[in-house]
Amino acid sequence: MSTKAPSVRSTGYLDAQIPGAFPDARSPSIASITTHQTSLSQALYDRRAEYTRPRNVRIKVGTWNTGSQKGTEQDVGAWFVKGKGVEEAMAGLGVSGPEGSADHREGVQAQEARHARFAPTVPHHDSASVPGGEEIGMYVLGLQEIVDITSATEALRPYTDPSVAKKWKASLEAALPKGYQFVAEQQLIGLWLVIYASPEISPQIKNVSTTSVGTGLMGYMGNKGAVTTRIVLGETTRLVFINSHLAAGADKASLDRRIWDTAQINSRTRFDPIVDSLGSSQTQGEGLGDEEFAFWFGDLNFRLEGMDGDDVRRLLTIHTKDLDHDGEGRPSTSGDSGYGSKASLEEDRMPVPPELDPASLQTTIASLLPHDELHQQMKKGIAFHDGWEEGPVRFLPSYKYDIGKVGVFDSSEKRRCPSWCDRILYRTRASKQRYDEKAKEKEAANKKDQEMRAKGMDLAGDEDILFDYDPDTDGDNTAFEEYEEDEVPEPEQVTTKDGLSDEILLEYYTTHMRVLSSDHKPLDAVFSLKYDAVVPDLKTAIHGEVVRELDRQENEGRPSIAVVVDRATGHSSSEDQDKTDSTYEGVDFGDVKYAKSKKRAITIANTGRVPATFGFADRPVDHEQDPGPFPSWLSVTFDREADKPDRPKPDDVHERYTLEPAGVINAELKLKIESVSTVRDLNDSANTLDEVLVIRVENGRDHFLPLRAHWLPSTLARTVDKLVKIPEGGIRKLQNQIPDRGEVKWSVPREIFRLTEAIEDMTERTLAEWDMTKGEGEKAPFKDNAGWPFVKSHKISKGAKIHREEELAGLYDALDCDTPFTAAFDPETRTKERVELLAEVLLTFLSSLTDGIITKSLWEKLEEGLVTRERSKQTLAPDDEKMWALEILATAPSHNASFLLLLSFLQNITNQITDASKPKPETPRTSVDLPASPEVKVRRRTLSKVPEVAIRQLITRNYAVVFADALFRSKEEARTKEKDRAVRKERMVRVIELFLDTGDD
Repeated sequence: MSTKAPSVRSTGYLDAQIPGAFPDARSPSIASITTHQTSLSQALYDRRAEYTRPRNVRIKVGTWNTGSQKGTEQDVGAWFVKGKGVEEAMAGLGVSGPEGSADHREGVQAQEARHARFAPTVPHHDSASVPGGEEIGMYVLGLQEIVDITSATEALRPYTDPSVAKKWKASLEAALPKGYQFVAEQQLIGLWLVIYASPEISPQIKNVSTTSVGTGLMGYMGNKGAVTTRIVLGETTRLVFINSHLAAGADKASLDRRIWDTAQINSRTRFDPIVDSLGSSQTQGEGLGDEEFAFWFGDLNFRLEGMDGDDVRRLLTIHTKDLDHDGEGRPSTSGDSGYGSKASLEEDRMPVPPELDPASLQTTIASLLPHDELHQQMKKGIAFHDGWEEGPVRFLPSYKYDIGKVGVFDSSEKRRCPSWCDRILYRTRASKQRYDEKAKEKEAANKKDQEMRAKGMDLAGDEDILFDYDPDTDGDNTAFEEYEEDEVPEPEQVTTKDGLSDEILLEYYTTHMRVLSSDHKPLDAVFSLKYDAVVPDLKTAIHGEVVRELDRQENEGRPSIAVVVDRATGHSSSEDQDKTDSTYEGVDFGDVKYAKSKKRAITIANTGRVPATFGFADRPVDHEQDPGPFPSWLSVTFDREADKPDRPKPDDVHERYTLEPAGVINAELKLKIESVSTVRDLNDSANTLDEVLVIRVENGRDHFLPLRAHWLPSTLARTVDKLVKIPEGGIRKLQNQIPDRGEVKWSVPREIFRLTEAIEDMTERTLAEWDMTKGEGEKAPFKDNAGWPFVKSHKISKGAKIHREEELAGLYDALDCDTPFTAAFDPETRTKERVELLAEVLLTFLSSLTDGIITKSLWEKLEEGLVTRERSKQTLAPDDEKMWALEILATAPSHNASFLLLLSFLQNITNQITDASKPKPETPRTSVDLPASPEVKVRRRTLSKVPEVAIRQLITRNYAVVFADALFRSKEEARTKEKDRAVRKERMVRVIELFLDTGDD
């Protein structure tokens, strides 16, 4: 790894750029997390032995408070990387100097005499006393006070100066063996944490995440706090390294602040999610306690509680006097030590083991450790009690020494009490789990105790049955754990979060007394870690096998259907059969015309081993104007009823059907274009008949059924100006290519000519047939309907309706292709029904015209004149009013001609019906026998007393009402009141009546 891993930046309430600020609870989650299915994770976990291999690594953790002294970086390579500067006689766990090393090593006085600020201070010719160099697989160094944190300028600086850390990195990298790679670093003002790894270990390190927590001034500044790094070894073992500097001071308030600092670091530390080699996020942002192994080190600042500084210095000076074997001993820094030299005491004494010798260093240390605040707080369950451990403390306190001296304790005026301020603690996942389990048991016991007290049982007073028990103190007679000198440490077994087995062993734990450049002595520990590492290639291969096996099992247990398009049925003619693509995977309706139904069949079969419930879901595309599972021009009918709605269904799934294994259901898909707006979009190529239906299977996969059809252009939904340019042969012959500018072929659209001519002819024949059969009791076609043939007045059967739809589709096709209308009719269809169908086609055609016969602009001018006369109560003679209207319409010749043709046509139909209603001369009429008026109610007293005139009045009124909507276009606003619409409609009717009225009334 050659680049720094991204760190988790804490967002503070006061300033997001201040390091170590409180995290903002309002900020969103660091990352969006997804997880594998439980079955996949479990199956992969069950085969973990196939893709993991045991690995070993030695981890060296070092800590040093440099006291912001210049040149301290000169010593770091010697003591931390090369293992020098240890005074073996006072070293601690695991340290025994190389044989004969003291004979060549520089003496203490000589070492102190040459002490210089910018030169290494370790003894010359020193040998390594603890492992270093290539023996270590991972170096983890935590420093404190690399800048002067007592300076307000440094403490309040909103950023961290990286130049100081660069000097330390340069010194470290110069001492590290060749090939060691940088892993991570994090700096918070004077705190600095850096990690390097060997060439064999660095490729196994992933998911590096660094963060910092400030607990100093105002509770968030970085002059105190922690810098932390989380790494993952071999995808199985999470390691957390915490370098902290806690509050200083020997009074009770300072102790409380150290405990508060510790709690803040625990609660506010958060890491990035862990992503495995397959690219899947395994965790959300983790905090402390989720790892397999944690190492907390630094200047924890815990002191010797209740101890007099002079007394401690006198006691310890006994052991530091004779450090210099070349001189006459060390001077006491306690004023009056009260002891003679160590040599004089030993002259007449029998040799005894150090732990039994009252004058030995280990006995002195053992007498002081019960007063160590850290041990006390751990024992009381206040701080570092949740699984944290420390190796045996067999070395002198690391604080406080005179700079430049090996064993001279604080000789300044403050004469501070020596203390073990610098510590290295570690915690395993197993020890944290043991603590959590005990905490749960204690909580349960306390809860039970409260319940008993609530029932009135006096636990303190009933001495015959109950007794007081304090689980924190009872059964524990030792103030701290004692270690036998010859005890061989055993590695601790740890089960990882993934269920793998790791081991950790603390091999060395010591100070480097012979480093003189700071008032703190450096401290380091060497851990031997055995872990099961994931081999990425093997895991990928096993993952693929597991996925395939789970897919196979899941597919066998999941509902499954097959959708088959029936290509052999549903074609209405050989022409359709020829124009469909047999290679198309979906449903191909072929050529589609207006009002012409096209049907196709599909079969859905259950191909799985379990019942399958399915239904059509809303289409995947956003159809705001046409929502639902089907487009408006498609309907789907199944050959059986849908399931009863006895349980909730998804909002986007409509009727559901359940098939048992091997069950089959058939469905008919019917396509029919009936909407004029759809025709307009298809003519203009603004829309296509390409869709995808979604068949949703519960607990199964979706199926997608494509649909397509080829639209044949229609004369509907076009403008008059374009229709007058279409030559004989119709719109289909031109393949929808109508020139915007071209020769005008007709004064009136040919479709209007053809339809009006056919209707007039059919009406005349219908009336003639009635006249021939009326003696047999046949009713006149207009008898019950004054709006005939343009208004439907009777219901027809389902079979007749289907037959009528086919003939209507044929008439529209004949209109588009400029072919005879007669070919569209069944020979058995009566003339009366034929004229009604033609009338329906005419009204549909006129209503579909985009601009209308009377355009919006023409109607605005007409309406303006009508309103003006209404307000002035001015009345024009009918002929004058016609001339006024014709002058306005003349500005649009094609529209004017079309309007006059239609009005002439309606007059002719009216005349035919009126003439047919006249009684024969030999049958005088004694009363007016008027037809029904379905479109408009007419008061009889407003009608003429002459029957023929009254009938004409009724027909004219009905025709005017029917054709007003078909001929006129107006600007209708959404807020137009219903009353205003009715008034406008009446004015349109008035204009039509003006031209239809013959003046006979």
